[in-house]
Amino acid sequence: MTVIVHRPGPPLDRLIEAITFQAGEQLQTSVEKILPSVAANLWVNLNHDEFRSFEGSRVSSVPGTMLAGPRSSASVIEFEQGRAHIGVSFAFGALPSLGLAPAAAADKLVPLELMWGRDGGYLREQLLSAVTPDGMLATMEDALLAYLCGPVTPDQGTVIAARLLSAGMPVTKVAADLGLLPRTLRRRFTAQIGLTPKRFARVQRLQRVVRSLDGREEADWAAVAAAHGYCDQPHLADEFRDLADVTPAEYLRSRIDGPNHLRFSPAS
Repeated sequence: MTVIVHRPGPPLDRLIEAITFQAGEQLQTSVEKILPSVAANLWVNLNHDEFRSFEGSRVSSVPGTMLAGPRSSASVIEFEQGRAHIGVSFAFGALPSLGLAPAAAADKLVPLELMWGRDGGYLREQLLSAVTPDGMLATMEDALLAYLCGPVTPDQGTVIAARLLSAGMPVTKVAADLGLLPRTLRRRFTAQIGLTPKRFARVQRLQRVVRSLDGREEADWAAVAAAHGYCDQPHLADEFRDLADVTPAEYLRSRIDGPNHLRFSPAS
């Protein structure tokens, strides 16, 4: 397995957390359920000009260069054998500065061509022509620089709100601390992040739960619920079902490859 992580320099360093090349870690094709995440990522499939996802019995595909927006619920994705990807991890609030619309990408896999036009559709060919991993990473950074169209520092109110919500502060208190009306926070936050503050906070709380369970085979669910601020164990179970479409026990049984990937089959 080869993984190369590149941290871009100024001015992209405030907008991009990392550009990553990864190849060789997928020994066979698998279909996995992925837990919701507030992150947005740009992905380029270097093996095939396609990404496939599943909803029930329906199979959807998008071209091999796409924006994966923040997810408010679980998704089901195919990971092909010999997986080779370039991925871009964005900082909170960065997408508008790069000509990308977070609200339009929320809960979707969006072909980059729809946001960047012909250049977005041509990006995969540019990367492949660079041949080496380092060349591909440099080509991706150049492409991001070319589409820099807004402030190099994301809206700081949104960034602060995201950090406070991620730490577990209630939405109403975050709005009050920032001196904003709740509806103003909701409008600004959704425009910059792609999820409402409330949904963002729920997803981040579930993420705190699953990270706390990483490596554990069993859990005292009442204690877990209390530790993470849920009203009770049934409240925690309801959140697992709503956000991840599994019960807490099913989550532990089906978890693979870290806290966010679950085994999936058509019968599950």
